[in-house]
Amino acid sequence: MSITLLAIESSCDETAAAVCRDGSILSNIVASQSVHEKYGGVVPELASRAHIQHIVPVVDEALKKASCGPDKLDAIAVTKAPGLIGSLLIGSQFAKSLSLALDIPLIGVHHMQAHVLANLIDEPRPEFPFLCLTVSGGHTQIVLCESATKMQVIGETIDDAAGEAFDKSAKLLGLPYPGGPLIDKYAQGGNPKRFPFPEPQIPSLDFSFSGLKTSILYFIRDEESRDADFIKNNLADICASIQQRIISILLVKLRKAAIQTGVRDICIAGGVSANSGLRKALEEMGKKEGWNTYIPAFEYCTDNAAMIAIAGYHQFLAGKSDSLDMRVSARAEW
Repeated sequence: MSITLLAIESSCDETAAAVCRDGSILSNIVASQSVHEKYGGVVPELASRAHIQHIVPVVDEALKKASCGPDKLDAIAVTKAPGLIGSLLIGSQFAKSLSLALDIPLIGVHHMQAHVLANLIDEPRPEFPFLCLTVSGGHTQIVLCESATKMQVIGETIDDAAGEAFDKSAKLLGLPYPGGPLIDKYAQGGNPKRFPFPEPQIPSLDFSFSGLKTSILYFIRDEESRDADFIKNNLADICASIQQRIISILLVKLRKAAIQTGVRDICIAGGVSANSGLRKALEEMGKKEGWNTYIPAFEYCTDNAAMIAIAGYHQFLAGKSDSLDMRVSARAEW
């Protein structure tokens, strides 16, 4: 029997909808919110209002692009956690209404698990079990994925996320929000060994980026006290050095996890997995270590509904669904 599923993602500041049929993505529509740029970060109330404006046209476009009417849907998948409560409520209430009106199952999806499963959207796909380094603005985790519905976090940040380290470093450099992609852009023309930033010494598989952010803050402050044009004259090298250290912190722990678990299929996911430096470094380490490495297409790295669709599809196959009293949560256990 063919299974057609509509997915909705609204955990932060992207309103997205996708249609999936038998595990294949037929459409993946994302509406971004530029209103946050002047504030230097996402404003929850403004994000919620924008979701209200975007969700109907985004869902409509996703269905039209997939040539799929609502009567052809077998289930509705929606992000239920983690994320901004107001944003999650817009998507979940819309999904519940469709589920009730069409009398089809509602499937709540964990946003970070969906990021992991983005690696199952296109060929080549990793074999189970695989490890996934999931890096975003709010999360940094190493996940042992035993099946599409069984995952375990074996390492995570004890303070700040890698994406936050990128964005806050960019802010210190006077770069506009979101600054992470701009650091990646300028880093491509810089010397990553010019400014050696410290690497935290944490014995477990957990990460820490707060100390690195502090060292970058003091470094820039001290250099600017001697040369007011320091950032302007050294921007590419500063960006390359910051990016190199963040990537090395990530991959050192990923390598350690691969050795401890014996897993050879290694993936990355999340918004920071769109970083060109990280993608290149993973491929290089994979060749050196003999790993099979997998990296999602750019459109599946940042927040999108295709990843919610693939996660919802596998939950549907496993017979998992939610009732209409499903609650959303800013934080959620795996």
